[in-house]
Amino acid sequence: MAKRKGKGPTPKAEDRHWHGKRQKARAVKSARRTGTQTLGPGARSRTDEQRPAAGRPAGARRATGEVPELVTGRNPVVEALRAGVPGSALYVMSGTDERIRESIQLAADRGVPLLETGKNELDRLTDGAVHQGIALQVKPYRYAHPDDLLRGTAPLIVAVDGITDPRNLGAIVRSASAFGASGVVVPERRAAGVTAGAWKSSAGTLASIPVAQCTNLSRQLKAYQKAGCFVAGLDARGGVTVADMELASGPFVLVVGSEGKGIGRLVADTCDMLVTIPMPGKAESLNAGVAAGIALYEVSRLRA
Repeated sequence: MAKRKGKGPTPKAEDRHWHGKRQKARAVKSARRTGTQTLGPGARSRTDEQRPAAGRPAGARRATGEVPELVTGRNPVVEALRAGVPGSALYVMSGTDERIRESIQLAADRGVPLLETGKNELDRLTDGAVHQGIALQVKPYRYAHPDDLLRGTAPLIVAVDGITDPRNLGAIVRSASAFGASGVVVPERRAAGVTAGAWKSSAGTLASIPVAQCTNLSRQLKAYQKAGCFVAGLDARGGVTVADMELASGPFVLVVGSEGKGIGRLVADTCDMLVTIPMPGKAESLNAGVAAGIALYEVSRLRA
């Protein structure tokens, strides 16, 4: 697929007309948050740690873009294939189970190679996991570079902090795709990656929107700020509602944290502004995917 051509480099922050508004927003945020953490105890604070360039275990099963992931079991495999999770091989023992037959048909329809195998070999491939005679090898996901998300004159980027459930990541990707985001950026460490679970909950949108990895999220946010982006973090203690994010019309990064813990302290300190979703009901917090969808809808409305 041809690479989309941007509309030129994004102007530096100081060259944009809202630079003064950013300074004011940061002053308001500082006044409201002096001496506090984002969402109570337990929020991650060691986001400045760097990941070594090498050293990941050779047999790692996590979807990092370097090694394939295996989905095992009759129901998980057929559900993954139904959801369009990209597979590189389907390993099957002999059997007449209806779900296995459907998996074979779905794999054939999608051009996934079918490999007959014995129990001993399947046990070895799955490290002894319960496989029920079938396993789908998922293609390694190829992450984008964080700079690749700076497309056009007013990119919209979603940054994810503290999300460890791949299903939440997939839901955030789905919302990002629905509301025209340029892409999603996730930390390499202590965070969910693009797994089969993320593919399923994204409803296939991972095929149309890039996900980038960064070694340090707070440092990456600073790089986006230098490129002219305004960075807002979703936080229960934010002083501005998502409906009032005036600067969302320009280059914009929305930071989404986990339910309960929210975004980490260092990441929150890096944000230009903390914004909140008013909730008149009894719920104290929202699922990360739901919160991202609400906030991105408001961003889309403001940018329109």
